[in-house]
Amino acid sequence: MAGVVNIRRDVDDKFYRYRMPVLTTKIEGKGNGIKTVIPNMSDVARALSRPPTYTTKFFGCELGAQTTFDEKNDRYIVNGAHDANRLRELLDVFIDKFVLCKSCKNPETELVILKSGRTEEIIRDCKACGERTGVDMRHKLTTFIVKNPPVKIKKGKNKNTGGDAAGGVGGGGNPDPAGEHADSPHEDGNESDDYLTKKIKAEAADLNTETALAKEDWSADTSPEAVKQRVKALEGTLAAATLAGGDDDGSDDDANSPYAVLGRWIQENPDEDTKARSLAIYKKAQDLGIEKKHKTVTVLVQALFTANIAAEVESYGALLTKVVTSEKHQKSLLGGVERFIGFTHPDLLATVPKILMAFYQIDLLDEEVVTQWGTHVSKKYVDKDTSKKVRKASEPFLKWLQEADDDDDDGDE
Repeated sequence: MAGVVNIRRDVDDKFYRYRMPVLTTKIEGKGNGIKTVIPNMSDVARALSRPPTYTTKFFGCELGAQTTFDEKNDRYIVNGAHDANRLRELLDVFIDKFVLCKSCKNPETELVILKSGRTEEIIRDCKACGERTGVDMRHKLTTFIVKNPPVKIKKGKNKNTGGDAAGGVGGGGNPDPAGEHADSPHEDGNESDDYLTKKIKAEAADLNTETALAKEDWSADTSPEAVKQRVKALEGTLAAATLAGGDDDGSDDDANSPYAVLGRWIQENPDEDTKARSLAIYKKAQDLGIEKKHKTVTVLVQALFTANIAAEVESYGALLTKVVTSEKHQKSLLGGVERFIGFTHPDLLATVPKILMAFYQIDLLDEEVVTQWGTHVSKKYVDKDTSKKVRKASEPFLKWLQEADDDDDDGDE
């Protein structure tokens, strides 16, 4: 049986009151279906007064791996083979970022989501010193926490035992009984005003205010000739899109439509600073009145990325998360990939699995949506032959998803 350790492993006091079980792991499956099961994740999370879905999802964010939650059978899985010591190191990082009070370093904290107008912020409310300190909203886990808020345990019920950090406060329960893909009030029809919105407003008030967008270099060739060629290719793409017919929002695909205007503007206004570029693009979409339209997502994929798309996706993750807010938007994202490959980058056909994985890893694509897309050829965005080719190229990624599901089912049995 695994022992217990201090929640703060830098504390060497054997009488330290805040303790947790040593994280254990078990490798299951083989090949592309290999996965790491964490048998005592619930016990560890309970000691931290955090839902086990938070810690598991954190591992997935840090490792770039898919995670699976099975609350009923108490199974928490990270795809891939991961060393127990590596996960313990990441658990220490999670504790530092999302458990310990920033002021007194006490783990007796509760996560609270504060709403200020249309923005949201996650803070650690310390029950030991009374300080309220914020978490780094740039971390991918914060999006998951906002969509799956902690359940506050009522006093006198479900008290934690065995050295739990906060005696039951902080949402030790399950925030999302249905798992990662349960419906959320922030999805479909009710766009979540995430951290990007907060920073957009701050930028408008003070040009010196920093945003939460990641700092990455934009690797496109910005020479006048290269820009001219991309604009020409984009215009051809938008014109070719008429093959699929009009959209349900009544917009045309001609050169004067707001979508064509946005596409040209993106290509003609490159910026090596991706955070500034993302803000400018979103503001331009707002000016054109199309920031919430699903077709805007399709245009972004076509106009924003270069031949290095698989590596560039994460750089624009905050912008994409802002505009992809429903299943319909996800389908438009996939349609954008079809047009990107079919119209301007047919030489990248073999990289479709990597492109889909890049979007999947930043939680822009649900497994059900991309699986259905991969099995149904459509001429909505491109001609039927191109649609078949793109879906055929995506088969390794779809197979990986399927094998992961099959292995999970076998493990449950």
